[in-house]
Amino acid sequence: MVLVTGGTGLVGSHLLYFLLKENETVRAIRRKKSDLSNVLKVFSYYTENSEELFKRVEWIEADITEIPSLIKAFEGITKVYHCAAFISFDPSHFQTLKKVNIEGTANVVNLCLSEKVEKLCYVSSVAALGQLDNGKEISENTEWNQEAENSVYAITKYGAEMEVWRGVQEGLEAVIVNPSVIIGEGFWDSGVGTILKILDRKKMPLYPTGGIGVVDVRDVVFIMVLLMEGNIRNQKFILSAHNLFYKTLFSELAVLIERKPPYKKFQKWKLMLVSNIDWFVHKIFGTSRKVLKAMVASMYTVSFYDNSKIIEAIDYKFIPLEKTLKRITKYYSNESDSTDS
Repeated sequence: MVLVTGGTGLVGSHLLYFLLKENETVRAIRRKKSDLSNVLKVFSYYTENSEELFKRVEWIEADITEIPSLIKAFEGITKVYHCAAFISFDPSHFQTLKKVNIEGTANVVNLCLSEKVEKLCYVSSVAALGQLDNGKEISENTEWNQEAENSVYAITKYGAEMEVWRGVQEGLEAVIVNPSVIIGEGFWDSGVGTILKILDRKKMPLYPTGGIGVVDVRDVVFIMVLLMEGNIRNQKFILSAHNLFYKTLFSELAVLIERKPPYKKFQKWKLMLVSNIDWFVHKIFGTSRKVLKAMVASMYTVSFYDNSKIIEAIDYKFIPLEKTLKRITKYYSNESDSTDS
């Protein structure tokens, strides 16, 4: 039996579909307040029998930070896909990030060892890799610099990777994947969905000057399954299909939903000023942070990634960017129209 942590998230929900499609027996962890509707919606993108397939998932209420419930989830498990994580760049969330991302991963690793799980796939992030200047491509060998201004999220994802490597030293077979910005359908309140909503409201005339790597969620889950089914073990792989500037990404998305592309550079100092005001309002009124300095810094940094290792390892061909964006904007537009009506 296969266990998936984070099964209600973007990667986890798409992964569940492909595992079930391969006739795997699947158990997925859900927290008490988790919403399963997005998982069912993701399944509906692939098949008309979404409800029938959804019923094949054995859902178990557990939390990776609570060992007693996690022990029950691991009963009879042979392979584990660890997708669960807490994502935030807010320094005030450091303790929660540490507990979920590092301690939670340590719990998963320890149970993999004690329950003699055959193999673990851990979903890390390119945030846990080292950084290079001047747009040079970052690879799996780029050295992590503890002295750099790493975000709290990056620090905890790097710490989580150390827990996986510790497990490997103790006899666990594992693979780590480091996706760049994951683009996928079904979760319109975060990631690319947020960008599409802003563009849709014609509220994005400006663009930052940074650059990023992007990857289709389907590529991510395809590769994860291939790595788990193959003989590759105890290695990490960058999963990033395309390097592009924010302006290019925003413009292509805008055109596909028939909106005006951003046309003017957003000066960094102006966005930093917004971030400072955001911090001040947060301190005075206790509001949640919306424009963090770490986010601003990333939007003006060119972070491009070398994907040659995974391509050579499994002879993989990534989905073309145009095909990915057309598919996602189609689903977004269809669901937006149905909501409006």
